[in-house]
Order: sequence, then structure tokens, then C-alpha cells
Amino acid sequence: MTTPKDAPWLYTISSKHKLIDLNFKEIWRYRDLLLLFVKRDVVTLYKQTILGPLWYVIQPLFTSVIFTLIFNNLANIPTGKGVPAFLFNLAGITLWNYFKECLTGTSNTFTKNQNIFGKVYFPRVIMPMSIVVSNLLKFGIQLVVFIGFYIFYVFANNATVTPNSNLILLPLIIVMMALLGLGFGMIISSMTTKYRDLTFLVQFGVQLLMYGSAVMYPLSYFEEKLPEYSWLVECNPIAIVIETFRNMTLGVDAFYVDKFIYALVFSILIFLFGLIVFNKTEKSFIDTV
Repeated sequence: MTTPKDAPWLYTISSKHKLIDLNFKEIWRYRDLLLLFVKRDVVTLYKQTILGPLWYVIQPLFTSVIFTLIFNNLANIPTGKGVPAFLFNLAGITLWNYFKECLTGTSNTFTKNQNIFGKVYFPRVIMPMSIVVSNLLKFGIQLVVFIGFYIFYVFANNATVTPNSNLILLPLIIVMMALLGLGFGMIISSMTTKYRDLTFLVQFGVQLLMYGSAVMYPLSYFEEKLPEYSWLVECNPIAIVIETFRNMTLGVDAFYVDKFIYALVFSILIFLFGLIVFNKTEKSFIDTV
């Protein structure tokens, strides 16, 4: 079979690159590969494990118990009238864990996959995207656990927790956490191609970020105790997203439209910036890793 001379080319290889290259068209072309990587991550996740998915139930439960004992029972941090401290902490940890897994899983993309990147071509951003999508399974398991305890506290313990109409924003909340984790992860991954010691700071930095993201306390309490530093937490989009999740499920504090829009815009911008940096780095990273 011969190809006509005037037939359009499927691919064009050129040394010229755009200043801003988001590469969405090529990412869509490799969507089947994205699904294969997601399937691989899910299958290998539970391979050669004793408890399998139960690990993702045990971790948030034990963390919530520890937070309840230390921050609520010992430090007397309030969670709102009629809101169980355990349920309050479980809500924050469930959402925080998804962001943390997305960030830590994508922050070493280049160094972790340098062997496969050096052998075959495909849009490198497919790899961190697959991690974010596969982490939805873990988040789904932990969300089911949260819903189970939510029902228990409402019907068995008569807790005064009331979801509201903002619950329709839950899919958008999940997307925002995914964009934040993916965006920051791609930026850090691009930087680690030249500065390897950044990988040692990621785990430490994530722990510090958790304390500044209103995971174990309400924003109103921080504003009351440390009003001069409250702007640091209020400007944190992760804290806004977690506080919004608690508001829509537990009825804690108020829902601020301006803060939510700020967090949404920030999430989109950090993702786009991370994608630009990542696409620029993938063209030359093999010379530095």
C-alpha cells in the first residue's frame, strides 16, 4: 500500500518548541497507555501483601484516634458543637491522604522511571497522571470508611452533624486536591533531576504542611489563638479545601465563596505551571539524572 505524496503527516519532529507547551493533544492520544499504567498500579498495589486494601482502612483510623487523643482530649481543641472529634479528624485525614499520596507519588517521577524513559517515547506526564488516577481507589476506600462512621455517629450516637447543599461540590473538591498534588509533584519532580537532595525534603515538608493545612483543627480556632499568623493558613488552598469538605459533610463553620474560588483558581494555575515545567524538563532530563 502506497501513501500519496500530498497526504498529511501524522507526526512532525522539530527542534523548535513553544514557550508554553501544555501538550494536551498528545496526552489525549496516549489515553490508552494512561489506563494501562493505572491498571498496573492497582494490580501491583496489593500484590504480595497480607492485608491488601485493609492497610488503607487501618492507617486513617489509627491516625484519627491518635489525633483525637492528643489534639482534642489533651490539647482541648474544639471541633464544633455536637461534632465528634474522631469524625472531625477522619474527615480531614481522608482528604489530606489523597493529596499527600498524589504529591509524594509524583514528586520522583523522573528519577524513579529513568530506565523506561530512556528506552521508549511517550508523553512523560502520563506517568504522574496515572498515579493520581490510581490513588482514587485508595481515596474511595477511605471515603467509604468515613461514610460508615458518619452513619454510625448519626444514628447510634445521635451526633448533630448535618450535610448541606454544598455536598454537590464534592467531585470538584476531589479534582482540586488532585490538581494540587499533581501540580506540586510535577514541579518537585522536575527540580529533583538537578537537585537530588530535594527528595529527602519531600517527606519532611509534607509533614510540616499537614500542620499548616487545618487537618486536625478548624480554621476558626487557629484565627482565635494565633490571629497574627492566621493568614498563613487562610492562604493555604489545601486548608480551604479541607475546611470546605468538613462544612459540606459535618456542617462545621461557614462556606466562603471567595475563598473557595481562590483555592480553585490556585489549583488550576499550579497544575498548569507544573505541566509547563514538567514538559520542558522531559526534553533534557536524561542528561542530568
